[in-house]
Amino acid sequence: MIQNKAGRPRAFDRSEALLSAMHVFWKQGYDAASIKDLTQAMGINSPSLYSVFGDKRKLYLEAINCYATIDACAPLVAFETEPDINQAVRSFMIAVIDYSTANGSGAKGCFLSSSVATSAGEVEGAQELLQRAVLDTDARLSRRFELEKASGVLPANFPSLARAKLMFDIRQGYVFRARAGFKSESMKQDVEYRVHMILANP
Repeated sequence: MIQNKAGRPRAFDRSEALLSAMHVFWKQGYDAASIKDLTQAMGINSPSLYSVFGDKRKLYLEAINCYATIDACAPLVAFETEPDINQAVRSFMIAVIDYSTANGSGAKGCFLSSSVATSAGEVEGAQELLQRAVLDTDARLSRRFELEKASGVLPANFPSLARAKLMFDIRQGYVFRARAGFKSESMKQDVEYRVHMILANP
């Protein structure tokens, strides 16, 4: 439990407060998220926010870092845990579409693409964190393809990193369409074609 300067336990859970702040930024964006919005969602007052997290910018950067390191992004989990590679790619696409169109918090898509990307050039430090998150995602996707190559499921000349980047870019396209108001059903119509694109022999 976090202690304050007087040695008394704080009346809130820091991790839960950070996740609540992340969802405010995710839904509203950096500029539109006010200190009042953040403190109400986090269940703290503004002096506590400044004391524990610094300022709004530092809170935002910590929220980005938190999202990028929790390994709980539904599409990635679906891709990494499905044994069959064809179904893994298919599950990734479906999870992206569902994640982008039916988030219970009201936010749509991935936090990095739907919120952070729009502020990366305006909030000091955000662009560096975003670039690192993109590279880390490329590496995670590529790693699964490399495992399939090692087991003989994919050909030895399969371009793992290039296809990983293509998967990521397709994901971003789905997120963009979801934010533009396209429905899940219409986006799922071409999933099989995109699975074929990803896994086609070079």
